[in-house]
Amino acid sequence: MEKVRYGIIGVGNMGRSHALSLLGEVKGAELTAVCDISPERLEWAAEHLPEQIRRYKSASELFESQSVDAVLISTPHYDHPPLAIEALRHGLHVLIEKPAGVHTQAVQEMNDAAAKSDRKFGIMYNQRTNPLYQKLRELIQSGELGEIRRTNWIITNWYRSQNYYDSGGWRATWAGEGGGVLLNQDPHQLDLWQWTTGMMPKRIRAFCHFGKYRKIEVEDDVTAYVEYANGATGLFVTTTGEAPGTNRFEINGDNGKIVIEDGKLIFWRLRTPEPVFNAEFTGGFGAPECWKCEIPVAEGGGEQHVGILRNFTNAILHNEPLLAPGEEGIHGLTLSNAMYLSAWTDNWVELPIDSGRFHEMLMDKVRQSTFRKEAAVQTALDVTGTH
Repeated sequence: MEKVRYGIIGVGNMGRSHALSLLGEVKGAELTAVCDISPERLEWAAEHLPEQIRRYKSASELFESQSVDAVLISTPHYDHPPLAIEALRHGLHVLIEKPAGVHTQAVQEMNDAAAKSDRKFGIMYNQRTNPLYQKLRELIQSGELGEIRRTNWIITNWYRSQNYYDSGGWRATWAGEGGGVLLNQDPHQLDLWQWTTGMMPKRIRAFCHFGKYRKIEVEDDVTAYVEYANGATGLFVTTTGEAPGTNRFEINGDNGKIVIEDGKLIFWRLRTPEPVFNAEFTGGFGAPECWKCEIPVAEGGGEQHVGILRNFTNAILHNEPLLAPGEEGIHGLTLSNAMYLSAWTDNWVELPIDSGRFHEMLMDKVRQSTFRKEAAVQTALDVTGTH
C-alpha cells in the first residue's frame, strides 16, 4: 500500500477540518469518501471538496463501498464505539475523535474489538503532540521530578456562550452528548493528566454543578479531588462559564515542582530533595534551596490534529508506533465517569469504577430528562484555534 484511503464519518465541525487537512497536508494519505446523515453537510462536501470524493448517506454504505482503507469517526460521542466496532469488523483501520465514548462499558467493548483485530486503532489526542506536555512527561518518567506528591490542574479557559450550546440540539444534553465540560472540552486535559504523570487515581471525590452558568442540563462547573496509591493527592478544576479563564498545570514532587502556564514550562528545582533536606536539616526554620529553571521546549503547540493524522498514516504504512493508541482513550473517560458518579451519589468513587452502575445511572438521566432547548439550530461552527 502506497497511500491510505481515508473516509470521514461525520462532516460537522471537526470532520470538515480533518477533511481539508487530508486534501494535501498529510503525506501518504488520501481522502476518498465522506459520510453524513445530514443532507446539508453532504451539500457542504459537494461544494468544498473535490468532486471525485464519494459521498455516502450512512456509515454502512461507506463500509460496504470498499472505497477506503481507514475511517476517521467524527460524530457525536455516543456513536464512537458502535461505529468503530463496525468499521473494525469490515477490516478497516479506525481513528476516532475524542472522547472515546460516553461511558466506559461501551468503550471497553470497542477496545476488545480492536484487540481481536489486526487493524490500527487510534484516538485524536492531538495535545500529545504539544512539546510542553511531551517534555513534562519526559521529566517525570526520567525521575527528574522525583516521586510525585501533588497534581493540580486549573483549566477554566473553556469559555462557551449560550449561542454555542444552542448550535446543536444534541449539545449539552444527557441523551445527545452524555455530558458537558468534562466530556466535550476536557478530554485532552483528562488524558494528559494521567499520560504525563503515569498515574491514575485510586479514588475520586467530585462536585459537579449542572447548568450553573448556561441553560443546559449537564455540568458546566466541576471541582474534583483525587488520591493516588502512593499517597499523592490532586485537584482538577474546570468550567465553561468564566472569563478570563486560567490554564495552569502544577505537579509537585520530591525534587521540586513543575508548572505549565502561558506556553512555558518552569521547573522550580530543589538543590537537595525535600526528603533528604528534612532528614538532615537542624536549623529550625528553613527550606531547601530552590532554582527557577525555564525548561526550553520547541515553539508552538506541535503538529496537533495534522500530527496525529500523520502518525496514524505512518502507523498503517510503516508500522510507526502510535502516539495516541485508541485503547488509551478509556483512561481519561474513566476519570470523567468517576467524577459524574461521585457527584450523582454524593460520595467517594473507587477506581476502577463500576461501569455497569455508571451506565445505569446515565440512562436514568436520559430517561428522566425533561430538559428542552428553547432554540436549537443545527449549525457547523468554525473550530479554528480549538483543541
